[in-house]
Amino acid sequence: MNVMVVGGGGREHAIIKKLKENKEITALFALPGNGGISFDAQCVDIKATDLDGIVDFAVKNGVDYAVVAPDDPLVLGCVDRLAEAGIPAFGPKASAAVLEGSKAFSKELMKKYHIPTAQYEIFTDAARALAYIEKNNVYPIVIKADGLALGKGVIIAQSYDEAAAAVKTIMQDKAFGKSGDKIVVEEFLTGPEVSVLCFTDGKTLRPMISSMDHKRALDGDMGLNTGGMGTVAPNPFYTADLAEQCMKTIFQPTIDAMNAEGRPFQGCLYFGLMLTADGPKVIEYNCRFGDPETQVVLPLLKSDLYTVMRACTDGTLDKTAVEFADGCAACVILASGGYPQKYVTGYEIVGLDQKGGVPGADIYHAGTAVKDGLLCTAGGRVMGVSAVAKDLSAAIDKAYKAAGRIHFKDMHMRRDIGKRALTALTKED
Repeated sequence: MNVMVVGGGGREHAIIKKLKENKEITALFALPGNGGISFDAQCVDIKATDLDGIVDFAVKNGVDYAVVAPDDPLVLGCVDRLAEAGIPAFGPKASAAVLEGSKAFSKELMKKYHIPTAQYEIFTDAARALAYIEKNNVYPIVIKADGLALGKGVIIAQSYDEAAAAVKTIMQDKAFGKSGDKIVVEEFLTGPEVSVLCFTDGKTLRPMISSMDHKRALDGDMGLNTGGMGTVAPNPFYTADLAEQCMKTIFQPTIDAMNAEGRPFQGCLYFGLMLTADGPKVIEYNCRFGDPETQVVLPLLKSDLYTVMRACTDGTLDKTAVEFADGCAACVILASGGYPQKYVTGYEIVGLDQKGGVPGADIYHAGTAVKDGLLCTAGGRVMGVSAVAKDLSAAIDKAYKAAGRIHFKDMHMRRDIGKRALTALTKED
């Protein structure tokens, strides 16, 4: 089979490495891929948002199946376009991808179908938003750009002045373009955060191993919000009882709600949850695999990824086994100094073997490129170093040991990935 993966980050590299385990796949294409992905797939210089180019390439190269991984092409309708060309693909169509593409849509859906989430108001006028915030006078408060914003369109304001600055940044300065034409102002929830990715064919839903993301740039959850500086799985705060509760009150109701709206969702549905004192609530939906959650979830998947993805597309997930291995996984992100703000790229990366890896760990390349035969940095998040072990402490140790072998100028990583999870496990004992 010829299989094509749309995207070029660490998530896509994790998907490609897992797909390679299926021996029936004879050719793997990555559009556009990156320097590290080129060791595992044929990279094609077509942007993930170039739908015409993607469809044209798939048709001309006899692609049998496609995996559309990033949010942008999904929201733009890449799966729809591929289907029209007769190419089955993993991922939701545009009508369902709106669940991530519009935070206002998702909040209204949850309200209509009684799915637990934070209280909120939606605004298209900055002055009205500020008047509401001032009258409400409760802080912290969360301000979200309605549309896609590279995972950075959420601002937690600790005061009115910070809230006013956030509204100005999103709605008036257009820091996220048209995504900020509308905002959601929402109640600040407290409690442990949990990420749960789910396979679904639009009817059946199969949750994957839970995970814990670390969004802040610096140790101790300090610094700016990022796309994610590391992850661990499973999340110790997410118990079997909570998993059962979430299935009944959040997961299946969301699938049912989308069907009721005539927007059946097939692919990977990501639930960002907050475990509040009042029970689990939805912080956000994503219409695809999370990054870097994928880099700890897929290494624990025992079932064949292609088979499961195909079942999601074909509507046969109820007849398909989805099994995960016992044990734990940890991922440490190596970033360019200055990320998520200004940073310099083009620095040589040393410490990797000739296939861009390190023995004993999975190296998932995100922002890398090959220049003059050398592997160099080419983005803010450069790569994720993942490791699997019987327990979380060992997985974290393995990941950091492998990360310690890799070097590039101004390299930055958090040194406390998994610390909160280990503390929770210690309290349980």
